Amino acid sequence: MTFRHTSYAEIMTQRGEIMRASVGIDYDRYRIGRIAFDYEGLMRDTGYGLAQVTEIQRRTAVGDTPLVELRNITALARRCAGPGKGARIFVKDEAANPSGSFKDRRASLSIHEAKRRGYQGVAAATSGNYGAAVASQAAKAGLRCILLQEAFDSQGLAQPEIAEKTRACEAYGAEVIRLSVGPELFAVFLQVLKETGFFNASLYSPYSILGIETLGYELAEQTRTLTGRDPDMVIVTHAGGGNITGTARGLFKAGAAGTRLVAASVDLAGLHMASDRDFNRKSFTTGHTGFAMPFTTWPDRADVPFNAARPLRYMDRFVTLSQGEVFYATQLLAVLEGMERGPAGNTSLAAAFAIAQELDEEQIIVVQETEYTGAGKHPFAQLNLARCLGIDVRRGDPRGGRPGERILIPERPEQLAATEVKLEPLRRSYIRHALEQLPAGAELGEADLAFLSAETRTTTAHVKEIIDEMPRTDR
Repeated sequence: MTFRHTSYAEIMTQRGEIMRASVGIDYDRYRIGRIAFDYEGLMRDTGYGLAQVTEIQRRTAVGDTPLVELRNITALARRCAGPGKGARIFVKDEAANPSGSFKDRRASLSIHEAKRRGYQGVAAATSGNYGAAVASQAAKAGLRCILLQEAFDSQGLAQPEIAEKTRACEAYGAEVIRLSVGPELFAVFLQVLKETGFFNASLYSPYSILGIETLGYELAEQTRTLTGRDPDMVIVTHAGGGNITGTARGLFKAGAAGTRLVAASVDLAGLHMASDRDFNRKSFTTGHTGFAMPFTTWPDRADVPFNAARPLRYMDRFVTLSQGEVFYATQLLAVLEGMERGPAGNTSLAAAFAIAQELDEEQIIVVQETEYTGAGKHPFAQLNLARCLGIDVRRGDPRGGRPGERILIPERPEQLAATEVKLEPLRRSYIRHALEQLPAGAELGEADLAFLSAETRTTTAHVKEIIDEMPRTDR
């Protein structure tokens, strides 16, 4: 498909109009303050309840994935732990979905809504599993599909996992537009939406998040069936925030209010996601801090006015893992449990292995997802590219790794450790970003303060305290 050339500046001025037409949501009606919006109203007004979403997903074979106890990995964790420690570890095997990941849940409701509204096709900007999920669901619905990928650097070198996804998307009949790393991705996406009139199957719309709620609900129900109790902890690989948001909301709807939600990301500190140099040096396309940190501290940097993924509302704890630890966990799952799965879910598995050793043996941890693996997603492909780029890859203490320069694969399972990310600095960063949205001289109202307290899971008094402590230039 060819498109009329429109300058970056020109297409960006049309952003609001294009988004309203392509998502079918008037976001302005939910604004209730200077920065506050009616989040629950936005979610509720889609008209989809949990039972209806479940039925829609069953029609396209999405969901009802198995919950698997990782007995051998649990036994290994107990050998590394102190007496009486080592929680039971389970994993929700989302690779059983049609395109091989939990992203089918995210795509399913968006595609259903596009079909219901009479759109002729769908479009999405994604370099990972979501593109394959959108393409798969669009094929089932008989809709056309265009996907945009930030696929390679200025030298034409493609990230192997992204190349794997290009193949998968095209296999489902989608048209894939591949771009080099840079700011033009969003501008081209807007151009596609404008000229095709397709539905924007955004990762950050309410439809996407509602689709993940079924995962959290199933997870709670299956844990009760297998163990007679709720999980003590669910560990969720965290990038843009939709995964932990939807899972948490589903757990709440299942009545599992006491389950703790832990976000886990690969530590890519020092690498810039929009850098041409760093693009192929990260070895992970999702589940890393390059997305997790900015989206946690300001979720509305998305392609829709109000992001339905609000991670700080839901996480009880946030941890990071090194690149080497995630590659090690991938191999553990394969050789001990006979499950060869991709890196995204194994970020949470690496965290679960370490955190299980803090908990008592009778407690239960659930790793919230797996994803399929393939030639481009396999650790060997990523590590081979890393070596070609001059990155030092070897065995050693993973704490000595440095993203983009050195990947150290653990020598022993005892070396896996989850590094804590303190939530209070993230809350403060979120509030600072919120204040930056205010017009000069504007003040926050009561609705804004209540919104910020809900967003950061603190009190209004604490929000005011944080604001008062900030330098005047940040307010």
